[in-house]
Amino acid sequence: MSNDYANALGARLRAIRQQQGMSLQAVEEKSQGRWKAVVIGSYERGDRAVTVHKLSELAKFYGVPVEELLPGGSHAAPAAMEPPSKLILDLTNLHSLDQHEAAPLARYAQSIQSQRGDYNGRVLSIRQEDLRTLAVIYEEQPSVLTARLTAWGVLRPATPAEQADGVAQTDGLAQTDGAEQPAGAG
Repeated sequence: MSNDYANALGARLRAIRQQQGMSLQAVEEKSQGRWKAVVIGSYERGDRAVTVHKLSELAKFYGVPVEELLPGGSHAAPAAMEPPSKLILDLTNLHSLDQHEAAPLARYAQSIQSQRGDYNGRVLSIRQEDLRTLAVIYEEQPSVLTARLTAWGVLRPATPAEQADGVAQTDGLAQTDGAEQPAGAG
C-alpha cells in the first residue's frame, strides 16, 4: 500500500470515528477491547496496514458501508444515501445510552410519544423527516447519524411487513401513526 493511499485511508477512518463523536479511547471502550486505541491510531496515521478483513470488521463496528472507509469511496455524497422511509427506534436501548450524548434523541422521542399518546416504552416508529430533523439537531448528515444510531443499537429499519402495513408490532399491540390498537386490528 502506498504511503499516500495509507494516509488517505487513515484520514477516512479518523473522519468516520470523529463524525461518530468517539475518541480513540472511546472506540476501545465501546468495542470492549476488540479495537485497541493504539491500533486504530496507527491505522489512522497510516503507520500500520489494515487487512481487508479488519477493514470490513471496522466498518461493521462503525455501522457504515466499507466503501465509506475507502479513499475515493461513496463518501463524496453521503446525503444521497437515503435511509428507509420508516425506521424503528429501540427505546429500551436508548435509555441505556450515555445520557449526555443521547439527550437530544431522547427528548425528540419523548416529544413524538407525547404527540401520539404512545407510551408503550419499547419501540417508536419514526419517518425519514424525523431523521432529517434529528440530523440537524446533531449537526450531522442523515447518513452519518443513521450509522451512529445503528451502531448505538437504537435504530433499525422497519421490517417489510411493517413497511407494507404501516405498523410496528410491540408486545401484542400495534402502533399505526401513533394510535395503538390490538395487533391485527389495523
